[in-house]
Amino acid sequence: MSSPIVTSPVVVVTGANGFVGSHVVSALSERGATVRAVVRRVGTAPQHPGVEEHVGDFADPAFAATVVAGADALVTTVHPLGSRRDDQRRVGLDGTMAIAEAAVDAGVPLLVHVSTAGVYDRSPGMGDVDESSPLVPDDASAYGVVKRDVDAALERLGGATRVLLRPPAILGAGDTSIWNSIRPAEIRDDEAQRHGNPDQAFAWVHVTDLADLAADLATGAIATADDPEAGPVAGGCTPVNVAGGPAAYRDYLGAVTEALGLEPVWEEGPAWTGRIVSDRAQRWGWTPRIGLADALEELRQGLRG
Repeated sequence: MSSPIVTSPVVVVTGANGFVGSHVVSALSERGATVRAVVRRVGTAPQHPGVEEHVGDFADPAFAATVVAGADALVTTVHPLGSRRDDQRRVGLDGTMAIAEAAVDAGVPLLVHVSTAGVYDRSPGMGDVDESSPLVPDDASAYGVVKRDVDAALERLGGATRVLLRPPAILGAGDTSIWNSIRPAEIRDDEAQRHGNPDQAFAWVHVTDLADLAADLATGAIATADDPEAGPVAGGCTPVNVAGGPAAYRDYLGAVTEALGLEPVWEEGPAWTGRIVSDRAQRWGWTPRIGLADALEELRQGLRG
């Protein structure tokens, strides 16, 4: 083992006012870190002890070099969901790599990137998915392909310890939460969105549990190791799945439609029924605190409110 816990690290967070980024900033503040919260608009960074707002475009090399100077870790959380493939590549890939390269040039020792379990091929019949599982092919969705390519670019980067966090559907309250706000609005407004295979796997994690792992990594609470099953490989690039307990789509769609006073339409057909295996994260010491029942009750309460 190496990398002892840093007492008061300086951590840069991109997308600090976003759904995931704001929770990462909060978790870092709770751990006593100094957080450089990177946002695009003045006055939008989370207000917590130790948080400094840095306004600018993290894809701009000059701004990126300034904001990462002297930092102990960089956490990247930005990806433009729902955008065209070109926009996803420009922001998610090119932008992430611009600040990652600036961090490596500045000698920042640790990069934590919020990727996605969407990089894995979860076609029907694929079974359980761990960090060695096949990735999506080039003809998959733009989101999965671009995120896959960001991971590959970070793996090639070198010069720092890099960790790729791969969460599936991220539950948690928030106006920009895909699964607690945006998808339920689509289900409410469009009858076609109420159709689903009840047995299809619904891999998920709560945003606070994801943020806890990102913050523990960024503050050095999880030490590097020679074996990826024991910790992030020092100087290497280590993917790690971050998922809660097993669930099926009947659990999620059933909770949403119940809260909205609607009826789901269950359909049979081929579907992925495996799970995202997060044993590696748990061997690193991560334990999710929020179970499926609590996450779905939070979802119901938010929709009813």
